[in-house]
Amino acid sequence: MSSLSVLIKGVGGRMGRAVTAAIAEEGSDARLALDVESCDVIIDFSSPKVTAHVVETAVQHGKALVIGTTGHARQDREKLAAQAAKVPCVWAGNFSVGVNLLFALARQAARVLGPEYDAELVEMHHRYKQDAPSGTALRLLEIIQEEWQRSASSAQPFALLGHPRHGREGQTGARPRGEIGVHSLRGGDVVGDHTVVFAALGERLELTHKASDRSIFARGALRAAHWLRRKPPGVYDMQDVLGLK
Repeated sequence: MSSLSVLIKGVGGRMGRAVTAAIAEEGSDARLALDVESCDVIIDFSSPKVTAHVVETAVQHGKALVIGTTGHARQDREKLAAQAAKVPCVWAGNFSVGVNLLFALARQAARVLGPEYDAELVEMHHRYKQDAPSGTALRLLEIIQEEWQRSASSAQPFALLGHPRHGREGQTGARPRGEIGVHSLRGGDVVGDHTVVFAALGERLELTHKASDRSIFARGALRAAHWLRRKPPGVYDMQDVLGLK
């Protein structure tokens, strides 16, 4: 198989530089492209404002697309995903293999434990991160909501399950059943920590992933780019790439 030619959007950012370094590590398996015409895949780690242009460019030139940019409003992401589905696209809030295993474990825990166990999400990132909660925390929130929705009954409508609570302050009263606490911490140079807590009377389950080097995300993005070579148009995620579905 020929070397994978990669065009990076957001090449000057932290993740863009990490992907460039990961390509250098791969040697003959991947190389940087200078323009969209000569690339096999576009990897986007830019900003939410740029994503629409990146998707438009990929579709116009028929190029595969890997999107790691986070911070989009849900409605905007849905519109962009519909457009991105015209080419092979992997869109993920986190490209770490370990984090994607965390997604799978959190799904299993939410399914088995159900809303009888209180759920809390805690994430921490470096002081320069622009969006909160992180894309990874939002995906964990969605996973718990999806599993609780499946278990919802007429006696406990989904409208009362899975409601996110972003932080707490003052006289909040007793914690309502089905609430999901979401807490974002920012400071220093933390690459990315995520913890999911399922707590009941008498026991607590905690699932934690800690990233110490953003190269893990870059290598995951390149893995997704290689995987896309064999795929038809559509929007996939890292669970597809890793065979976790």
